[in-house]
Amino acid sequence: EVQLVESGGGMVHAGESLRLSCVVAGSPISSFDMSWVRQAPGKGPTEWVSGSIPGGATPYYSDSVKGRFTTSRDNAKNTLYLQMNSLKVEDTAVYYCNVPGIAWGPGTQVTVSS
Repeated sequence: EVQLVESGGGMVHAGESLRLSCVVAGSPISSFDMSWVRQAPGKGPTEWVSGSIPGGATPYYSDSVKGRFTTSRDNAKNTLYLQMNSLKVEDTAVYYCNVPGIAWGPGTQVTVSS
């Protein structure tokens, strides 16, 4: 069974940075495509943020975060990261990592104040 746990969320001011981590247990992340998605407060659907495929390929990003967010992997730590710079109020959301079709983490809250 694949299990994911996110961490690193918190409350920051606009313009500041956070780094989210997603530790994966049960299988090596080198086997998986992985994604970051987020759900803003009071909004139904999740918003896809970033995707990462194994093998060192360049991650891909939504237009709303491109140039500010960076996804990376550490296969030795079996961990996926999301470095978030120049945070905006509209980035406030619960952030989830997932292995599409297989597993989701419980999420970590990111709150950005003006």
